Amino acid sequence: MTYKARHGLRSLLAAGALAVTAAMPLKAQAETTYNLALLSDFSGPYADIMPILAASREAIFDWWNETSGQGHGVTLNYKNYETRYDAAQVASLWPGIKSELDPIAVVGLGGPDVAALSERLPEDKIPMFMATAAYGYAWQPDAWIFNPRPTYSHESAGFLSWMREQRGGDEPLKVAILASEASPAYVDMAKGLELYAEEHPDELDLVEVIYTEVQPTDLTAQMRRVARAGAEALVIQTNTSIVVAAKRGLQANGADIPIMMSSHNGLPASGGALGGLEQLEGDYEAYGMAVAADQETPARQFYETLVTNYGLEAPWNVVTAMGISQGLYTVAVIEHAIKEYGADGLTGEKVREALFAEPITTEETHGFLPTLTFTPEAPFPLEGLKVNVGTVRDGKIAIEATGVDVPDVQKW
Repeated sequence: MTYKARHGLRSLLAAGALAVTAAMPLKAQAETTYNLALLSDFSGPYADIMPILAASREAIFDWWNETSGQGHGVTLNYKNYETRYDAAQVASLWPGIKSELDPIAVVGLGGPDVAALSERLPEDKIPMFMATAAYGYAWQPDAWIFNPRPTYSHESAGFLSWMREQRGGDEPLKVAILASEASPAYVDMAKGLELYAEEHPDELDLVEVIYTEVQPTDLTAQMRRVARAGAEALVIQTNTSIVVAAKRGLQANGADIPIMMSSHNGLPASGGALGGLEQLEGDYEAYGMAVAADQETPARQFYETLVTNYGLEAPWNVVTAMGISQGLYTVAVIEHAIKEYGADGLTGEKVREALFAEPITTEETHGFLPTLTFTPEAPFPLEGLKVNVGTVRDGKIAIEATGVDVPDVQKW
């Protein structure tokens, strides 16, 4: 069955389950049903990876329903909403989503969701769980939007600190950043690292920050400047289009400068857009979750279980890992809430309180995430921050480093 067919069937089943639940007498209900709103982008800038991400996080909810959920007498229904990765669209859809589902949690996608709902969700008392790194503009206490990973600037700072250590020497690492003003999230990715470099000139020498279009056609001239400045790394945490244009620009200049990408625009997605993973030989992706490489790991083993037993149709890559990790920590928090408050009468507010009550262990997320300890002080864990580094070696993705410490990045 294709993803679209399966997705359509699941939507029908979810709608049917809601209707049956509403019609059944309360005493006849064998299970308690709660709803999750899934924000998605099947037609915007992330349309190329959304089917994989969506299938991965949905597989987790199906797995949880058939394992832990049955034991608790709880079923999680879910429904995707097309947002086109646009804050105005998210804001427009939200009243209808809340009215239709009355969800106990929202499963978000990216920056537009944060921009549109950061002020609404505290009023509605519904938490949102993300898969991505966090954003500096959302770094506020008493949040209702939560990321399992620190900010993109934390992740890039962790990678660059590791790269400088691998290089050796006392000189600062020369770095360039490619970003875009098309999204507040893209600007934020650069601003945090700019501040870190300014505060740590002995570690990082930021030779240039380039803002370009969200889908640039040619960056040859810009990459010539970066190469002449002696950049040792190029940080691109935006999208695949910018990675492609930058790589072509570097190749046109005969420049061999490694690119560091994030998860949503990482090696598989950008390699595919370039015509093959071998185009990114020696480049990197770095983030605070498992690297989807060929090596046998607990995360890889759990992925195989989802494929074999729960019908997951998605390749083993970073996008799949992102969807699985998002689903796993979402259901872990919900399960903590059920154990604390019981299966009946669960609310978004109780789910959020459960997030702070105890850590989400790396065992609960099958090694996809480090142990996460949330506090009301920030929308992401502030301690024990780690990143993992993946690379392309001989045309295949390989784990380059695990558990790299993230330096102390100050709020910007």
